[in-house]
Amino acid sequence: MEKIISRIRVKWVFFIFVFILVVGTLFVATKTPYNFSFDPLPQKIHAIKLGNHITFSGENVPVEYFDVAERLDRELLLNTYQHSSTILNLKLCRRFFPTIEQIFREEGVPDDLKYLAIAESSLRNAVSSSGAKGFWQFRELAASEFGLEINDFIDERNHFEKSTRAAAKYLTKLNSRFGSWTLAAAAYNMGPTALQSAMNEQKENNYYDLNLSEETNRYVFRILAIKEIMKDPERFGYFLTEDDLYEPLNKYEIVEVDSALNSLADFAHQNNITYRQLKLYNPWLLKSNLPVKPGRIYKISIPK
Repeated sequence: MEKIISRIRVKWVFFIFVFILVVGTLFVATKTPYNFSFDPLPQKIHAIKLGNHITFSGENVPVEYFDVAERLDRELLLNTYQHSSTILNLKLCRRFFPTIEQIFREEGVPDDLKYLAIAESSLRNAVSSSGAKGFWQFRELAASEFGLEINDFIDERNHFEKSTRAAAKYLTKLNSRFGSWTLAAAAYNMGPTALQSAMNEQKENNYYDLNLSEETNRYVFRILAIKEIMKDPERFGYFLTEDDLYEPLNKYEIVEVDSALNSLADFAHQNNITYRQLKLYNPWLLKSNLPVKPGRIYKISIPK
């Protein structure tokens, strides 16, 4: 009797196994096979052709040397195909470049160096991990050297016009020391003392012949790439209309303040603007109030 029951169990197990196998096969057979083929994406990505004659601040870039050409090619590719950042930079250029160009002309700084502001901060009041701030990424010591006020209530590294003037003076000083605007840009990035040490150690006086840190090795080439794209964006596939560009923040009047403002919100409302608008036009004001020392006058921009 036990043998009969055992045989019946084996038959049922076998029957269930065959049933599952048959049903599974039918299920798989009825499913549509996954199609791994695909159509080409609707875009064309090209390599970038370098020109034979490229300059930076009036100084020749030796692109005939493969190392220089490849370093520039790398930065051109990275910045060309970094679409959102490049578009935002193009939009912001109309807002800020006219003021930078004017100040640089007045200070005798080459126009090409305006692109340094994009390399440093993407034309925003950025803050770095090392504590550098503003469009021109000044550290506190350098900022103070060139007359920018920094305290708990004010940080003029965020004052666009004043920090741009300070950057122009700093670049001029670096050019006087190194005799080259290209080396001045490198020194702006890594510091003049570190650059001088590298030049002394390697016995070279040309940026393109120096072996510096990865960041500074790429720095001037990044500025060059930004310059090439910004001056002829359509060549690199960027087509923006005038309506796409951001308007300059130049419609304002100046209010001189020679006494403490206990509430910047009250001050803003007294001038028929919001606290937000006040901060947009005066990002160098850090707190919600402004103490003023005797004899000190602050010029605050009030948008019309």
